[in-house]
Amino acid sequence: MTVVSITLPNDLLKKFDEFMANRGYYSRSEAFRDALRSLMEEAEFAKVESSLIFTTVIITYDYERRDVDLKMTEIKHEFDDVIVENVHRHVNGMCCLEIFIAQGNSERIRDLIGRIRGMRGIQQVKSVFVSL
Repeated sequence: MTVVSITLPNDLLKKFDEFMANRGYYSRSEAFRDALRSLMEEAEFAKVESSLIFTTVIITYDYERRDVDLKMTEIKHEFDDVIVENVHRHVNGMCCLEIFIAQGNSERIRDLIGRIRGMRGIQQVKSVFVSL
């Protein structure tokens, strides 16, 4: 096996170690390999050229970032042809949680997710794809 070195902020490494212990991984290497496999699997699924694909997109961002709120509204309007449902929640008064349920062709859905990932102020973007 090839050895790969990465640099992580201390707080991220601490969280990863806690995650690893809770999930029962026996080493950081195994946990990273599993995370990489999941990430690549998600990326491959996103490439599926289906006439109809469903996805849930979960986004978090800082509550104080009003500019992100405005950009999210713009995205909702721009992608209203694929966004079928939207939920917005405030979490702990510090964070906004935005959930989009979307359906449409995979290229349009990837465009939606790409626009969200490219926004300044976004903390996390997670997506789950379902093809029927």
